[in-house]
Amino acid sequence: MIRTATPDDIPVIHAMVRELAEYEKAPDEAKASREQLHEALFGERPAAFAHIAEAAGEPVGFALWFLNFSTWRGVHGIYLEDLYVRPEARGGGHGKALLTELARICVERGYERLEWSVLNWNRPSIEFYEALGARPQDEWTVYRLTDGALRGLGKPGSGD
Repeated sequence: MIRTATPDDIPVIHAMVRELAEYEKAPDEAKASREQLHEALFGERPAAFAHIAEAAGEPVGFALWFLNFSTWRGVHGIYLEDLYVRPEARGGGHGKALLTELARICVERGYERLEWSVLNWNRPSIEFYEALGARPQDEWTVYRLTDGALRGLGKPGSGD
């Protein structure tokens, strides 16, 4: 049911990323190309990893993740960037199976955290995650620099 993604999965991963962006009401923000996903997952120095959920031999979901690091714990963890199961396959245990695989990797490798973000309005996902024992980190607020603000701050001489 769950397997490590291969380069042949790039088209389906790309399609599901776009489907996820539609679900999250942000289709214009999903700009990654197939080539970028291939480089990130299978290039000379992979920066991310992916697993595919299958039903009857067909991909129905995916998890895309990367390593983070906790200075407090002194070890790596996994940050789950995307977890997506196609609507027709929801309720079939694929999301739980993907999270179970990532938890297994954490335990096997000595990682002490599996973290992700969820949109505040996504009640079905929040209830699913809490049923697994995950807890929100309400005391933290995520900040993000993108586009013009990122370029402005990163421009040579901006930190002087």
